[in-house]
Amino acid sequence: MSIIVENLTHIYNPNTPFETTALNDVSFQIDKGDFVGLIGHTGSGKSTLIQHLNGLLKASSGKILVNDFEITKKDVKLREIRQKVGLVFQYPEHQLFEETIYKDVAFGPINLDLSQEEVDRRVREAIQLVGLSFEDVKERSPFELSGGQRRRVAIAGVVAMRPEVLILDEPTAGLDPKGRDEILDQIKALHNRYKMTVLLVSHSMEDIARLVDKIVVMHRGTVALQGRPREVFQHVELLESIGLAIPQITYLMRRLKAMGKPIRDDVLTIEEAKTEIINWLRRK
Repeated sequence: MSIIVENLTHIYNPNTPFETTALNDVSFQIDKGDFVGLIGHTGSGKSTLIQHLNGLLKASSGKILVNDFEITKKDVKLREIRQKVGLVFQYPEHQLFEETIYKDVAFGPINLDLSQEEVDRRVREAIQLVGLSFEDVKERSPFELSGGQRRRVAIAGVVAMRPEVLILDEPTAGLDPKGRDEILDQIKALHNRYKMTVLLVSHSMEDIARLVDKIVVMHRGTVALQGRPREVFQHVELLESIGLAIPQITYLMRRLKAMGKPIRDDVLTIEEAKTEIINWLRRK
């Protein structure tokens, strides 16, 4: 499922003393099967933007096309789009409410009017896809689990609806490094298995560099940069001027290059850096 955003503007509290332009003439495209990272300093408009992509917020102007269906038209019916564009907010475990994990994950599929057999199938698959044992957790209360496990359950509830697009707003916020890596690995596995289009909002440049195919950089409600990670992270001064950074390993490689070492300075991950440094040492 592709998404095209054209000249999107959103104004909060228009025609009042509290009027604020949160998005200003935003344009970008997400192709079917892309894994896109959305980055920007706090207040750059990221959360406002993603809430437009399944119609939770209405645009002040501009348009959004989801598979050529314009969701920004007046009186458009968004039920089908919201089934296909799944949105996971920050701290999604706060939205858990059912007595058991099975019931929580099943809530969405049941509201799609699916057969009980299909609901059972989707719930089992979604729980297993986020790295939990269906038999071990299905009858447990979500509130008996750890924070990272509850977050997996919340994501499973969205995955069980089989969205074609999965949007995640800081899905690892507040988790320890082990929990963060587990969640991100599961998201990447979902992307690989279903060729699902994924939009990941994150403050971690390391995670963005490791996972995504394309980056959209937001600043004060506008798109400051967009492109492939290696292209975007070459704009070090611009990123730093808007309160962002590049991966720490990239800073290291740039420093080594500045010291005269014959190595690439556009390396983005530790794995790439390891290979580059080993090759350099072998050439010596």
